[in-house]
This record gives sequence, C-alpha cells and structure tokens, in this order.
Amino acid sequence: MAYTDDQRLKMNNDDSVQFIALELIRPNPYQPRKTFEEERLNDLASSIQQHGILQPIVLRQTVQGYYIVVGERRFRASQLAGLTEVPAIIKELSDEDMMELAIIENLQREDLNAIEEAESYKKMMTDLNITQQEVARRLGKSRPYIANMLRLLQLPKNVAQMVQQGALSSAHGRTLLTLKDASKIKKTAKQATQESWSVRYLEEYVNGLVSKDISMKLDRETKGSKPKMIQQQERFLKKQYGAKVDISTSKNVGKITFEFKSEAEFKRLIRQLNKDYKEY
Repeated sequence: MAYTDDQRLKMNNDDSVQFIALELIRPNPYQPRKTFEEERLNDLASSIQQHGILQPIVLRQTVQGYYIVVGERRFRASQLAGLTEVPAIIKELSDEDMMELAIIENLQREDLNAIEEAESYKKMMTDLNITQQEVARRLGKSRPYIANMLRLLQLPKNVAQMVQQGALSSAHGRTLLTLKDASKIKKTAKQATQESWSVRYLEEYVNGLVSKDISMKLDRETKGSKPKMIQQQERFLKKQYGAKVDISTSKNVGKITFEFKSEAEFKRLIRQLNKDYKEY
C-alpha cells in the first residue's frame, strides 16, 4: 500500500485545503532523512515557481505551530522558490503516526540512504518500545530485512559514512561486518572503495581473511595444547640456537623444525648444528 493510501492521510468531509504561512511550519522532528539533494530541491523549486504546489503538504497542528507530516521536500523547495505560504491539509495525528508516516514516505520514494533507513528503524524501536517484528509489520517489511538493515549500525563511524555517501552499498557493509575486528573492517573498506570492489569480490576477500584467522587460531590452540615438557624444550632450543623451533609429535614419529628467514640465518644455524660444516 502506498503511503498516500494510508487511511490516516485520507481526506474526509471535515478536511479542507488551507494556506499556511511558511514561518509557522516546522520540520517533522521524526524525519529520518538527514540530507536533501540540493540539485533536486532546486529543480522542484523551479517547478513550483512555474506551476505552483500541485499536492498539498500534510501538517499536524500543535500549540507550538504546525509540524510537517508528509511533504518536507515541497516545504523546503517552497522556501527556495520564495513562497510565503503553502497549501496544506491539517490532520489530527499522534507522534507515533508522524514517525511511521515520515519513514514510509521516504522508503517508498527511495529517498533514504541505508544508514538513515537503519537509524529510522532503531528510532522506532526505541521511541515506541516495539520489536523488530512489530517494525516489520507496521512498515510492510520482513523481519530479516529489518534485522539486516539494523546490523549496519554496528559499522565503525567512518565506514558507515562511506555507506551513507554511497561509496559502499548496504551489501558491502553487511559483508564487512563478518570481519568483527573494527581495524580490519576500516582497512578493508578503504581498499574496497579505492579499488571499486564488487560485493562478490569483497565477499571472497573477506572469506579469505576469516579462513586465515581461523587457521591461525587453530595453530595457536594446537601449540597451546602441547605437553609442558615439549613447550619447555622449544623455548630452550630457541634460546640455544637463536631460531624459532617447533616440536610436533604423533603416535610413532616426532619432528623438530627450525625456522630461518634468510640464507645467512640458514648457514649460521647449520654451523651450530654441525661443527664440521664447510661451505663449498
């Protein structure tokens, strides 16, 4: 159902279009959209100058004045166009209605970026004390969709800004969250934007990092499970030969591995292990 079909916005016999002074109108405090494209507002302002406002904005009257329920773009464009008043319909609505209708209007016009959308769902849950399931029901979304959008709020601030500005998509953002570690998320996000990675490529890259982390963790756990005597011998040999040593054992065989990082280290180690070693 489109937001204009919402029963709360339907005109009834008591409704009439009134002209309200712009100075008496305030933006919707529950407006989820933080940014308005200047170029699109200017285009709308030009249209209003030529043709006027074709669709009245919807207002709610309070003791402080009028608050916009639906039509903030038209209100802002009217200011740019130099109007002093706008056609409006006054509706009796609750704070809850104002919040829901503002979100629905922006969602159906696809005016929200992913972070603004996620923040609007979070605000609904907090201010109205409702669950993800209830948010989904009220807005005509699935609960998994709401949950996935809310996950974006876990992104580090600078990465969330990349999503907000369109440098990364919401799918990029959710993929990055697989990394868990904030520093890795930031580093990978920067690389992804600089090199214009697709979501598919990012997924493969992140999966590789995660697999590597798991492998390193298993290696540490394996080493930590070695008998104390073997760990002591590894430390002793490392101190004696100046090289990292790994001792591994199985049922009928064992292995001592010395690690070297250059030819010079290799020759030094060989001389220590074999006093008769000679270079040819």
